[in-house]
Amino acid sequence: MTGRGGSRRRVSGIAGPGARKTVSLALQGGGAHGAFTWGVLDAILEDGRLAIEAVSGASAGAMNAVVMAEGYLGGGIDGARAQLETFWRRVSVNGSLADSQRRLLGNLFGFWGAPGRAALWGDLVARVASPYDVNPLNINTLKSTVDDLIDFSKVRACDSVKLFVSATNVQTGKIVVFENGELTADHLMASACLPTVFQAVEIGGVPYWDGGYTGNPPLFPLFYNAESDDILLVQINPIVRKGVPRTAQEIRDRLNEISFNATLLSELRAVDFVVRLIDEGKLSRDEYKRVLMHRIDADKALARFTASSRLSADWSFFQRLRDAGRRSAKAWLKAHYDDLGKRATIDIRKTLAAKNKASSRSAA
Repeated sequence: MTGRGGSRRRVSGIAGPGARKTVSLALQGGGAHGAFTWGVLDAILEDGRLAIEAVSGASAGAMNAVVMAEGYLGGGIDGARAQLETFWRRVSVNGSLADSQRRLLGNLFGFWGAPGRAALWGDLVARVASPYDVNPLNINTLKSTVDDLIDFSKVRACDSVKLFVSATNVQTGKIVVFENGELTADHLMASACLPTVFQAVEIGGVPYWDGGYTGNPPLFPLFYNAESDDILLVQINPIVRKGVPRTAQEIRDRLNEISFNATLLSELRAVDFVVRLIDEGKLSRDEYKRVLMHRIDADKALARFTASSRLSADWSFFQRLRDAGRRSAKAWLKAHYDDLGKRATIDIRKTLAAKNKASSRSAA
């Protein structure tokens, strides 16, 4: 975490005329639950007091980041907000997908969260069949939507905001982070490639899976490539979920949540460790960044939804999550705007301790 920055000294990036402080954003992936993040971004953009210098994201988080940046390039803050809404409307089952496309993904994978036997069938297929068998033509309607909506030549030339999109190298199991100058629709598809649903996305002969497995979202690019000390994490996968999963679906859901949070928890531990060494005088603030971590989480908003609801694509569901994200962002800004540039608003040690305490209770 080398380098010094400071939202106190620099206002740039995606910003309205009233922006006075600069932050970097780290956006988790989580399928349809990414609509919560859409709401958070919409409220931040509407508020207008923050400039967004850099954004890292995985899967749906990466989608939100790139869509927002491209919309901003074409129409400023209003353009960014409009483009986000357009994206989520188009990927909904009430959006622009043809009936045949919805039926294909719905019947094969349960991707649209269809009720009853359709969902059970999709779940069964995902468990016993490979996407190379059930989708040999590798049809991905999301890519068509992204290609149609986003002008990637503008994104690659963008110098208003730094973008970092994570994916997982299938062969090495390591994280790969793609930046503005190389981004295409394929990079976003790689970041969102669930291996039980879609064939691996090959870029330059290298196969990639969902970035959530190795960086959800990646924090380290924001340590090294952003001047702002403040990082606002938008977290949509719960760290703690009470109770013991008992059904096969519940067990798979919880395993996904745990795996999608593992690298984030490791990076948070690293942030806490470096900050502690800086505060103890063992590391120099001239050489190491004292990161100020903040978080808006969807724990309350998503408490009544199962992890598998991330596969839902109903427009009304997206709207509910967007509205919850907006409320959460407004509440966070009201409570913590003045803390930006001064202090962290998430106690990482307490967060990790709460996780361990919950684990101990479950074991007992």
